[in-house]
Amino acid sequence: MRWLLAAALVAGTAPAADPPPRWNAPGDTNPVLPGYFADPSIVRDAGRWYVFATIDPWGGERLGLWTSDNGRDWRFSTPDWPTKAAAKSATAGDANVWAPSVVKAANGRWYMYVSIGSEIWVGTAPSPAGPWRDAHGGKPLIARDFAPAYHMIDAEAFVDDDGRAYLYWGSGLNWTNGHCFVVALKPDMVTFDGSPRDVTPSGYFEAPLMVKAGKRYVLTYSDGNTTKDTYKVRYAVGDTPFGPFTEGATSPILETHRDRNVVSPGHHAVFRSGSDSYILYHRQALPWPRRDDAVLRQVAVDRLAIGIDGVVAKVVPTHGIPVAGWASHRDTGLRWRPIGDGAAAADDNYATLWRGGTLVADLGKATRIGGSEIRPEFATSDYHLTIDASADGKAWRTIADRTASGSPIVLPHAVTARYLRLRTAPGTGIWEWVVRP
Repeated sequence: MRWLLAAALVAGTAPAADPPPRWNAPGDTNPVLPGYFADPSIVRDAGRWYVFATIDPWGGERLGLWTSDNGRDWRFSTPDWPTKAAAKSATAGDANVWAPSVVKAANGRWYMYVSIGSEIWVGTAPSPAGPWRDAHGGKPLIARDFAPAYHMIDAEAFVDDDGRAYLYWGSGLNWTNGHCFVVALKPDMVTFDGSPRDVTPSGYFEAPLMVKAGKRYVLTYSDGNTTKDTYKVRYAVGDTPFGPFTEGATSPILETHRDRNVVSPGHHAVFRSGSDSYILYHRQALPWPRRDDAVLRQVAVDRLAIGIDGVVAKVVPTHGIPVAGWASHRDTGLRWRPIGDGAAAADDNYATLWRGGTLVADLGKATRIGGSEIRPEFATSDYHLTIDASADGKAWRTIADRTASGSPIVLPHAVTARYLRLRTAPGTGIWEWVVRP
C-alpha cells in the first residue's frame, strides 16, 4: 500500500492565517461519534464501516461498536465478546475492557486484539459484525506478568503485503517508561512465530500502530498523558517490521492545539477511503478542563499524508473535514427550532449537549411525524424519555413514553402536530434530537 503526500502539502505556499476555529459551530462533523469513546479501531466490510472503541470513562464491561453505511450516521451496539466477566485470568488486574484492534487476516477471518485486566486477549469472527468468540482457549495471549515492569495493553495487529502478521503492544506504568514489544504471528493469528522483541523507539509511551509506506515501516504511537494536555502522536521509521526504528524528523505529528480547541489527541487508527488516507483518534471532550475528575474523550478524524519514504506530514486537527466516500452531511430529519434553551439538541454537532429536563420543538406548521431518534450523552445508560405532541403549544398529549439505552434511541410516534415536547430527568444530556417524517 502506498501513502502519498497530498499536493497541497508540497506546493510550498503558506496558507493565510485563519481565526481560531470554534468547537461549537452548528454542523461540525468532529467529533465523529455522539458520546465519549477512546482508542478507536476502524474497518470496512461489505460496504459498511465499523468503529470499535473503549467506552469512557476508563472502559466498561464490554466494548463499544459503532456501525454506519455512509460514514456519517452511526448506530451503537456492544459486541457479545469480549466481556470483563468472560475474559478473566488468575494473573489479570482490575482494568476494564480497552483498546480494540480489529484486522482481517490472510486466512479470511477477522481477529480482535483487546486489553482486559491489563492483559491482551484475542477473539475471532467471520465478519466485523460477529459473532465474536474467544480464539485462544479462554486464556490471555499476553499475560500481565509477561513483563511486570510495563503495562501489557494496547495491542495492534499489522498484516504485511505478503500476508504475514505482526503484533505490537505495550505501555508504561504511572504515565512513564513506556515500552513497545513486537512478535510475528503464525497464520492462525494466535501463535507466536518466534520470541517477542523490545523495539521501543524514542518518545514512545503506548498505542503502537504500524503502517507501510513503500518499502518503509512506519511505527506510529502515542506519548504523554491522556488525562492532561500532553498526549500526542509520534512516529519512527524502519526497514523491517522489527526496526530498528528512528524517530521521524516531523515527529510529533499530532498534538494539543489550544488555538484550535484540540486537547490531547492520540491513540489512533489509520484508514483509507477512496484514494485518501485519514487518522481516526480520540481527544478530550470540550469544554476542557472539566470541573470533575472524569476522563471523557471523543473520536475525531483528520487527513493524514505519508510519503513513500516514510515521512509523515504534520496533521492539522479540525472540527470536521470531508472524508472521501462518506456522506457530506448527517441525516438530521425534519427541521425544527427550540422554544427557549435547546439549540444544542438541534445543531448537528456532537461536541455540544443540551441538558434536560424539558425541551419544546417547533416544526413551524402542522407536520406529519413518524417518530424521534434521541442520541443521549451516554449510549450505555438507561434514560426515561417522554414525548408529548401539541397543535398549539398549549394542550399536550403524550405519544411516547419509555426507558431505554443505546444511540440513537428510537421512539415511534405517528402523529400530526406542530409542536413536540421532550421530557427527561433534570440534567440529562442529549447530543441531538432528530425528528423523523
